[in-house]
Amino acid sequence: MFGRIAAGDLRVMRRANNWFAPRWIRWWMMGATRAGDGWVWYVVGAIILLFGGHERVHALAAGTAAAMLSIGCFQALKRMIGRKRPCEIEPHCWATVLPPDEFSFPSGHTMTAFAITVALALFYPTLSAALLFFAFSIAISRVVLGMHFVSDVIAGMLLGAGLGYGCFLLFV
Repeated sequence: MFGRIAAGDLRVMRRANNWFAPRWIRWWMMGATRAGDGWVWYVVGAIILLFGGHERVHALAAGTAAAMLSIGCFQALKRMIGRKRPCEIEPHCWATVLPPDEFSFPSGHTMTAFAITVALALFYPTLSAALLFFAFSIAISRVVLGMHFVSDVIAGMLLGAGLGYGCFLLFV
């Protein structure tokens, strides 16, 4: 099973690394990956703090806890697993993004995005579409830019969503 996943990952990586995407997709992917560096979540937190109603303290606590747990979890997993990034295996045809660390599995940007998204979307269902758009954009950008394999992103989504749900339950 792991062999099939790895073969699929390599196939998608080669397609992504050799795809000269239209300019609008390149801009979207670069913007999404930069948003995943954290600043967009600070903006979302400030908006919730200002306009979040009576649930804002619990929602921000859940989102912050989800982010912190996600960061600790993905850093430990990356060191333990030690999977090389796609950009170390094969060069990308247009992306020049530098990886934040040397390991690929799981995607930390994706894991944190989904942890925060799930925690906040459960408190504010009306924001769920926008939050999910940001989280999925971040996840897709990591593959398109050659930073992660598809399985890294899927694992990040699942782990992040689980952490976000757990933090929601903790603070609801």
